[in-house]
Amino acid sequence: MVINSAISFNAALIHDLMIKAFMEYKNETPPSSALEETVQSVSTALGKGEKALIAFEENNPVGMVRFQFKDEGLYFYRLSVIPEKQGKGIAKKILTSLEDYAKKVDVTTILCKVRMTVSKNIQLYNSIGYDVYSEEVVHKPNAINIKVVSMKKEF
Repeated sequence: MVINSAISFNAALIHDLMIKAFMEYKNETPPSSALEETVQSVSTALGKGEKALIAFEENNPVGMVRFQFKDEGLYFYRLSVIPEKQGKGIAKKILTSLEDYAKKVDVTTILCKVRMTVSKNIQLYNSIGYDVYSEEVVHKPNAINIKVVSMKKEF
């Protein structure tokens, strides 16, 4: 497995990996906002300083994560592994690479938010050292509320 830093040119690939991975949430209430993103919105975000890592297996893209630096540390989101490759440790490898990246730039905290209804992701992050440090309700239009946990790992 090779994990590379993305460039703006990779926006379409990042978008494709994300949509494939997030389709499983299309029937959630509400569906993940990842499904509303476009190649252009990803490209714009990369142009404004967002970063991403892309995982390749035998030159085939299999996953990615997007992230940015905030005051508290490195904040990641949209961690995506294509459905046929899920459950094979790819997400953990991507997050290990993200930790390596953070260490190189002297950042000691990695953070994320997870819907409480997606317990498999909470369990995944717990298994590699992330802890829940807060819970909140995100208020969406049409009186839809989403319960999320904030998680972090310090090293």
